[in-house]
Amino acid sequence: MLVTLCALITALTCVSGVTVVTQKPVLSVSKGETATMDCNLGTVTDQSARWYKQIPGGVPQHVVRFYHGWSSPSYGSGFSAPKFTSTHQSTSDYRLIISNVEEGDSAVYYCHTWDDSAKEHVFGQGTKLIVTSSSLPPPVLTVFPPSSAELQSNTASLVCLSSQSVPFADVSWLAGGSPVSSEISTSTAVQRPDQTYQISSSLTIQTSDWNMDKVYTCKVSLGSQTSEKTIKKSACSTD
Repeated sequence: MLVTLCALITALTCVSGVTVVTQKPVLSVSKGETATMDCNLGTVTDQSARWYKQIPGGVPQHVVRFYHGWSSPSYGSGFSAPKFTSTHQSTSDYRLIISNVEEGDSAVYYCHTWDDSAKEHVFGQGTKLIVTSSSLPPPVLTVFPPSSAELQSNTASLVCLSSQSVPFADVSWLAGGSPVSSEISTSTAVQRPDQTYQISSSLTIQTSDWNMDKVYTCKVSLGSQTSEKTIKKSACSTD
């Protein structure tokens, strides 16, 4: 069932001939505040709206379901009022409200409905909820130099590993102090047993630049918080 739901979210966020469910892509709030996410069901006015929570690498969890004709919402396992609730502004406009948000509430929240005329399940593109906090410890960054084998060719790779991180941190690179916009590959965050996340990012560089001792910087940001780690050839041990 969960595998089927994952496939539906992937396949049915944009289906020709059915209603379009609209959500804002990103919402950033501070820890302890209230997060409010809106969803428009398009042409659907006589169906309920369901909300699903998905953390990176996890399966979607049913949070809440609400219909404009109901006096109160129904909840998925592990979710309840007053922390979670849902309201409506019209027969096609619904809202998910999360009170007193915590870091663990950071996730993508998908809005879903049933289009009876098209006989299709329809999902929105999801709202990425990012919970920020000044008390969050900075991630631990490790930057790995190119291997000896790589340095035999014209290009090589640097790898930045961010651990003890949050799920939606942004990873960027600088080369010689200037932002790099290409040759970057960053993984999806992976949750660890301690509930923190690990993200890896690789940067393809010119071997000649590395040999000239160019300085490279990996930066991990979440809101106004930034951590960075630099690397250059002369600072690496030669075994």
